[in-house]
Amino acid sequence: MVLGSSALGAAPPGEIVDPASQEPSPPSLETVVTATRTPRPLRDVPTSVTVLPRNEIAQSPTQTLDELLRTLPSFATFRRTSSLVSDPTAQGVNLRGIGPSGVSRSLVLLDGVPGNDAFGGWFYWRQIPRIGIDRIEVVPGGGSAIYGNYALGGVIQVFSRPVIGPELEIDGAAGYPRQLALAARAADRFGMVSGILEAEGFSTSGYPVVAPRERGPVDQDAPSDHATATGSFAFDLGQGLRIWAKGGYFWEQQNGGTPLSSASVHSGSYSGGVTLPGAIGNFDYTFFGHVQDFRQNRSRINPTRSSEVPAARQDVPSDDQGLTIQWSSRALSWGGTHQLTSSVELRRIHGISQEDLFPALVSASSIVRRETGGDQLFLGVSGQDSYQISSALEVVGALRLDGWRNFHASKVTQDGSQTRTTMPFADRADRQLSPKLAARYRVVEWFTVRAGGYTAFRAPTLNELYRPFQVGNILTAANDQLTAETLGGGEAGLELNPRAGLSIRGTGFWNVLHQPITNVTLAAPLADGSQRQRKNLGRAQIRGFEVDAGWHFSHAWTAGLAYTFVDSRVTDAPGVPQLVGNRLAQDPVHRGNLRLTFDLPTLLVATVQVRFVGPQFEDDLNQLPMPGFLLIDLAASRRIGSGVEVYAAIENLLNRRYLVGRAGIDTIGQPFTARVGLRLHLGI
Repeated sequence: MVLGSSALGAAPPGEIVDPASQEPSPPSLETVVTATRTPRPLRDVPTSVTVLPRNEIAQSPTQTLDELLRTLPSFATFRRTSSLVSDPTAQGVNLRGIGPSGVSRSLVLLDGVPGNDAFGGWFYWRQIPRIGIDRIEVVPGGGSAIYGNYALGGVIQVFSRPVIGPELEIDGAAGYPRQLALAARAADRFGMVSGILEAEGFSTSGYPVVAPRERGPVDQDAPSDHATATGSFAFDLGQGLRIWAKGGYFWEQQNGGTPLSSASVHSGSYSGGVTLPGAIGNFDYTFFGHVQDFRQNRSRINPTRSSEVPAARQDVPSDDQGLTIQWSSRALSWGGTHQLTSSVELRRIHGISQEDLFPALVSASSIVRRETGGDQLFLGVSGQDSYQISSALEVVGALRLDGWRNFHASKVTQDGSQTRTTMPFADRADRQLSPKLAARYRVVEWFTVRAGGYTAFRAPTLNELYRPFQVGNILTAANDQLTAETLGGGEAGLELNPRAGLSIRGTGFWNVLHQPITNVTLAAPLADGSQRQRKNLGRAQIRGFEVDAGWHFSHAWTAGLAYTFVDSRVTDAPGVPQLVGNRLAQDPVHRGNLRLTFDLPTLLVATVQVRFVGPQFEDDLNQLPMPGFLLIDLAASRRIGSGVEVYAAIENLLNRRYLVGRAGIDTIGQPFTARVGLRLHLGI
């Protein structure tokens, strides 16, 4: 975690960067982008920002991007299962405990381009070749005033490594339980043109995900495989004029721990843009899109888990296209210094869920096929003023208006008599105004205070509106009547840098989540057997604080400590008053992380990491508790020659067994895992 580590400015795909700029810079020169959508010194931004730089990513014992981000206590996914054995529908991201859900309540950006699945809102954590990540910026708190939909609880942005000259890097590893990984990155520059190619492949036998006391003959390991590749190029034509393009492909296949349960995705992405400098500022035009097919097979298992039969087979093709136009002014002098930004964003989304159902007993009235889906169209317009009144005081105000429409939506069912019934859903439209105001005041050079307030929103996805889902034996129904959930809140904090190499930061936050989309347990099952249904659930209050500290206390030693406390409770639940006072499901009160690193590459680079997650509940009724757990991870590497490095890593050193889900069956997290690898870095 960075309070005082190096973090470079924005580097769109293929950007050329002088190698000297890759050296660690003093804190005053650290640059972040995500907080204000423009490059700013980290110490000057008025909101809390955490940065994971390249060196920490490389030194981390974790293997997947989601596990890496879990080292930040403010970060969590809906279920605390690694993406190695969990399909993405359970991997929605939340920050500061703002409403854990299979659908992300935070926006994930890849070099400025939205990465959340357009149909479902979740994120494919294994789609980014980790070898190509330069840094990750995490900005918790309502971000819709700048980024619109999905940024309800904050923004995570992954930045690609810039081109610093001709490079070839290869990383291969093998581990236990059986796993093989291979990644490669090549980059070069040819005059005005620069290009990057990256690829990653991974395969693992997985581990049994069902708790031992509940396993039966049908239970097995949960293997998974993935492959991903990206390519980008850029033309730097001088005087700030720049043209770039990027494309990628991602494939993932996962087994759910039984022979008949699985999930897979094939996804293609494309984006391109141009930066046009002008007398009044820069214009950035970005076009992007995705085409994908998500498939999932669900099964029905008897109580003794001795037999398994198919329950449903889903095929969810979807596509989306988007356009962003952003203008950033030059510095304007008027009672201080102003930097203005404005943007217009347009996005179209289409998706359909095609589902074959296999009832235990088929009758003429049994539903054997269901097709649901539709289209969404979003339009957002925003403006922001970063007003630096003096070197000590800065105020940032932002305002955004978003409108969206759901249309061409329908449900088609086919029963056991082969009769097809079509039910069209009415077109629906809505809009949301999202303001934000934040300030930063530097009391003295080593002491800074920050405060801000905001509102934010998230519109229901096509997945929530129209697609049912199943986890274990629990079936959850969709709801075409869902409305947007909104957030109102604020934060205040301080940052201390009392001496070189020591940084301490604390932030308190208070949020009220209105009409959260929640999986509500029904008093009686629906006709299709659904025990839960997505509903807008009144109101929830989320309040707490987070503290983190970093200390570089000698030439080679660095320590980091982070802790997040979250008290999230339902305060209003029309129709289900028994939920009032309950904690939000999948939301622990306590989360913490301790990290100690020894960094002397010619001798050894070693990291020990201790992560704690407190108790939480599986369900909205708070009747299925899951105990907390503590994990210890280790990593070590050593250079053995020019551009050659060997490394080893262990996750869950003590092989702790901990629950990650109780949806009809208890499931457990990742056991002891070890791997060894070799990195080759060649300057061609």
